[in-house]
Amino acid sequence: MKPMQYRKDTRSGFDLSVLGFGCMRFPKAVGITDMKKTNDMIMNAVNLGVNYFDTAWLYPGSEEALGTVLANNGARSRVHIASKLPIYLVRNPGDFDKYFTTSLARLKTGYIDYYLMHMLTDLTSWEKLVQFGIAEWAAEKKAQGKLKQFGFSFHGPRDEFLKILNAYDWDFCQIQYNYSNENYQAGRTGLLAAASKNIPVIIMEPLMGGSLVTRLPAAARNAFARARPDLTPAGWGLNWLWDQSAVTVVLSGMSTAEQVNENLALTENAKAGMLTDADRAVYKEALAAFDAAYKVKCTGCSYCMPCPNEVNIPGCFSSYNTSFALTPIEGFKQYVTSTLSLSTGEYHAASKCIQCGKCESHCPQHINIRNELMRVRKRMEPFYIRAAIAIALKLFGGRRK
Repeated sequence: MKPMQYRKDTRSGFDLSVLGFGCMRFPKAVGITDMKKTNDMIMNAVNLGVNYFDTAWLYPGSEEALGTVLANNGARSRVHIASKLPIYLVRNPGDFDKYFTTSLARLKTGYIDYYLMHMLTDLTSWEKLVQFGIAEWAAEKKAQGKLKQFGFSFHGPRDEFLKILNAYDWDFCQIQYNYSNENYQAGRTGLLAAASKNIPVIIMEPLMGGSLVTRLPAAARNAFARARPDLTPAGWGLNWLWDQSAVTVVLSGMSTAEQVNENLALTENAKAGMLTDADRAVYKEALAAFDAAYKVKCTGCSYCMPCPNEVNIPGCFSSYNTSFALTPIEGFKQYVTSTLSLSTGEYHAASKCIQCGKCESHCPQHINIRNELMRVRKRMEPFYIRAAIAIALKLFGGRRK
């Protein structure tokens, strides 16, 4: 196997492996992390050049498992650990140290290389942390050598990502991005905006939780297979990201030794500009298969925005389409993250549409947006989704408009 490919984090000076190890899906045995398999997977990745490992306080057993493997193998100095502050559990400034100290203990380390504010959804959620003194806290931890790089992971509308990006001098950021979600959440616009600020971008959900491998529409799978029988759907998904110079690290939540080996082999040619015109034609064909499964022909251009009643129209349509093209559960997940802000209780869902019609006059696709939003509401807001949202708002203290 050829040497691992790396991309420079120009802010820190670190060379980061193009493949990062997402640590949320370690193998389990009777509901508990299988430490033998986890150890072998992690050390195989480390020995073949992977040096970025992404975990979080909220991932059950993940920090402990990663920390134990690295400590037992004397491998801590060979990798960069990324972990995350559970911002929705923060109730006062003292909670910063509470969760950070716990993460350090679990990881069996004295410092964290990349520390993220976990799941920022909007500017308001960041501003609450600022009021608690998060900027000063991060500066202090950096001065102490306990925190190297300070960033955030994002799950919300694109415009909110851009606001957060401009609100602080971030060291890095993490976004969900893949070839079927080019206009979802931060999207390509957010990726390029971060790159223009020289901010490294870490990619999560490059295969949409495995859905772009296990739940591809048949026509898309066939398009990939005809073009390159030797390349798996996972390879197509990862290559699309590595082709883009603005992408720094692509995380993969690997849970088997086979997945680790497959992804490691793919990194041999993981270079910006790697795709040919013929490759791009195949992606276009695969996306056409997605379009055939989609119910609303929305391109995510956002010309319909802003909505006078704050409906996230592109987000509603994207998640609605996903619920047909992939699975209802994946669609519901996207719907909630695109339309709900837990920090404020603001709800930007289809049910907020007041049928004013302003959006339709700006839509270049001439979509009957009002009628489509009614269909979205019927499918995406059944009683159990509404109940889940109500519970989430109650637990996290948001206020619903």
